[in-house]
Amino acid sequence: MTEFITVATFNYGHEITVLKTILDHEKIPYLFQNENLISIDPFASIAYGGIQLKVHPNDISRVKEIIEELNRPNLNII
Repeated sequence: MTEFITVATFNYGHEITVLKTILDHEKIPYLFQNENLISIDPFASIAYGGIQLKVHPNDISRVKEIIEELNRPNLNII
């Protein structure tokens, strides 16, 4: 996992639910760092640096496309 790179950061656990499903469906390996810690203590999200999405460098462009699709003005999931 040392070669995984942070692509995005989220403040709350509910923000990553749809994204996890899409990444699983696309078979893209990922890691959400601090996910469990912040689910226990959501008010300390800023102190822990949020939930960081980490992916392999080969998948960065596809993951960024997925996140952009989810952030479209008419969809606005993330």
